[in-house]
Amino acid sequence: MLTPAAIDRIVAAALEEDAPWGDVTSATLIPETATATAQLVAREPGVFSGARVFEAAFRLTDPHVVVTPKASDGDVFETGTVLAEVTGPARGILQAERIGLNFVQRMAGIATLTARYVAATTGTGARIVDTRKTTPGLRVLERQAVRDGGGHNHRHSLSDAVMAKDNHLAVLTAGGLSVTDALLAVRARLSHTTHLEVEVDRIDQIEPVLAAGIDTIMLDNFSPDQLREGVALVAGRAIVEASGGVNLDTVAAIAATGVDVISVGALTHSVRSLDLGLDVVIEASGAESAPVTTPATR
Repeated sequence: MLTPAAIDRIVAAALEEDAPWGDVTSATLIPETATATAQLVAREPGVFSGARVFEAAFRLTDPHVVVTPKASDGDVFETGTVLAEVTGPARGILQAERIGLNFVQRMAGIATLTARYVAATTGTGARIVDTRKTTPGLRVLERQAVRDGGGHNHRHSLSDAVMAKDNHLAVLTAGGLSVTDALLAVRARLSHTTHLEVEVDRIDQIEPVLAAGIDTIMLDNFSPDQLREGVALVAGRAIVEASGGVNLDTVAAIAATGVDVISVGALTHSVRSLDLGLDVVIEASGAESAPVTTPATR
């Protein structure tokens, strides 16, 4: 899903936003011939994600900058670990630094948080999945980070599958059709390859929904006891997804109820970026003096 073209498109837009007319600070202070070596260093432990995105920030700024990865996506690291090394023209390194860090810090934060949820459900059959509560324009990056943390992806977009939630069902049954009949009509219009998921928020809604032959039933904001009851009622007739009220304090109990999938919006909408830094470790010749270049002459 995270193709080279998608990476370059997203990173190029970020670089354009950050330096629409170039980096006046580096152009003023740093000689054009100056080179440097910098290291991407972990300031706290975590799970790595975003190696290709980090590299693209420097490559698209100056193709002479070389990024050498020291860790792979999905690797667990400790404080002080060198995750990548960046070498080349100093101006390019300094100009791309913030964008490269912004992406890799957020992706590593998502991967790290996802890994904590996955660890909390070890020994159960439940999958941790993300939701569509992603940063607009960055979904493919954030969902890659979820996979790097050991999680899985829900539908990628509204175009991928049919997911009928409470508002959809309210409109669908407004003409007097029962939920079962309305969903059977929906199923009849769908391709055999299109997945059909339906959300319920009460136990008594489960049987009418299952009678329509759906693929996945989402039990929304059910307590653990209600989830156990729901799993028993479904009895393998559909995939059971738990949603709502999921956090690190509750996820283990939710997983223990026997659900197949646990969707966690917090993986992407409430994540904290990980603390990573880019430290210059070697300054090469050419940094003694800098030509003065003003925006008017660029």
